[in-house]
Amino acid sequence: MNTLDPDAELLPHIARGDQSAIREIVTRKLSRLIALGVRMLNDRSEAEDVAQETFLRVWKQAEHWRSDGAKFDTWLHKVAINLCYDRLRTRKDYSDENAPEMIDPALIPEQRLDKSQQGDVISIALAALPNRQREALVLQYYQELSNIEAADLMGVSVDALESLLSRARRNMRALLVEKGVHKYEC
Repeated sequence: MNTLDPDAELLPHIARGDQSAIREIVTRKLSRLIALGVRMLNDRSEAEDVAQETFLRVWKQAEHWRSDGAKFDTWLHKVAINLCYDRLRTRKDYSDENAPEMIDPALIPEQRLDKSQQGDVISIALAALPNRQREALVLQYYQELSNIEAADLMGVSVDALESLLSRARRNMRALLVEKGVHKYEC
C-alpha cells in the first residue's frame, strides 16, 4: 500500500478491469472533477463530459502510469485541465446561459435569489478571466490544492503561481465591483 498516494494502489486493479477498483476511483474523484470542469467551463454538461473523458484516459493508461514523483491526483487534475482547455479552444463563442444554479436549501426564497444571482455573477466573472488566472483560482480555491500542488500541476514555480493568483484576485475584484458585487472575498 502506498501511504503517500492512496490512489496509486488502485491503478493495477483498474488495469486488470477490476470493477470495484473502477467504482472506487470514480467515487473518490468524480465530484471534484465535475466541480473543476464547471469552474473552468461554466457548463455542467461539458464538465460531466470532461470527467467522463478523464476516466476513460485513466482506464486506458492505468497499466502504464508511473508516479515519477507525482501523485496520481496531480496527473488526474492535469488531464482534466487539459481537456477543459481543449474545449475552451474549440468554442466558437462563450455562453453562460447553461451555468448551473447552486441553491442552498436552507435559505428562504429571497435569499436564494440573491445568492443565485451572486453565484451567476461570480461564474461570469470567473469565466471572463484569462485561462491561466482562472486555472490558478480554481485549483487553489475550489479544488483546495496547496500552492505547491497547484504550481506543479500548472507547470510553473510557486512564485509564478502566486503572481497569477494575485492578478486573478485583482481582476475578479474589478469584474465583481463592475457587476455590483461588493462583498466577495477573493
